[in-house]
Amino acid sequence: MSQNKKQAAIKAILGEYQKAVNALQELIMPLDSLTLTTIVDAGTTDADCRSIQTILAHVVHSGYGYAVYIRKHKNFPGNRPEKELRLTAVEYKSDLDKLLRFTDRTFGEITDDELEEMNNEKKLLTGWGQHYDIEQMMEHAIVHVLRHRRQIENFVEIIKVR
Repeated sequence: MSQNKKQAAIKAILGEYQKAVNALQELIMPLDSLTLTTIVDAGTTDADCRSIQTILAHVVHSGYGYAVYIRKHKNFPGNRPEKELRLTAVEYKSDLDKLLRFTDRTFGEITDDELEEMNNEKKLLTGWGQHYDIEQMMEHAIVHVLRHRRQIENFVEIIKVR
């Protein structure tokens, strides 16, 4: 079987992940540093959700976390970089591009038949206590980007009104 057929589902998942990240990048590219760093929700107890800047740092850091969960599960090398607050959208776009490449490399040796796992004991155990197979982890990663893109859209509207 060709590598292409062994990774058709993986290509679909990675394609959807890239679409979600690209939509986020399109949203943030017009934003200036003041907009990125404006505290929108000073009352939140979640430090990752105070500004667009903190949300983006969280999205990048979490994205690496999902890929590293998969790498550890497959006994592949790879570390999660530290969370970094950036001052420009260009820097976050670059970080997100690097994340996509890291995630793509994560799947280089994984085949479609490794995506789903019915046995919870063979699934990845997340830091938040859920058991995911590789496909579920990537579905979570996609939705995570989408949810925070929506949050950033709302923050941009709030900042415009101020």
